[in-house]
Amino acid sequence: MKTMKIGIMPRKQFQQRILDIAAGRHIPKRGEPKVWFSSMKSLSEVLSDNNVQLLQLIEEHHPETLKELAELSGRQQSNLNRTLKTMERYGIVELKKTSKFVRPVVKASSFSIVYGIAS
Repeated sequence: MKTMKIGIMPRKQFQQRILDIAAGRHIPKRGEPKVWFSSMKSLSEVLSDNNVQLLQLIEEHHPETLKELAELSGRQQSNLNRTLKTMERYGIVELKKTSKFVRPVVKASSFSIVYGIAS
């Protein structure tokens, strides 16, 4: 599986970074994170122990549907759907749609975290 590089940067600093990129004052270097969180707390909400266990279940059992994953995990399907959509926004999972079902697929199972303390 792919290792995802995650950056953590305060929102104000991140907004300035985006403006600098748009204005051409900053060119992201190769290997810089493409996924950013505003704090360790926000990262820990997405990669909580429960959610990491969910990723492991998907990796080990390859469920074909969200219903199957709900049964494996003991979590409500509505809760799973919300969690997986959040993880999909960050590129951690992919929700593959078939004609009738949605199949969760893990895209990143290893994470490298870059935390910069810059002024």
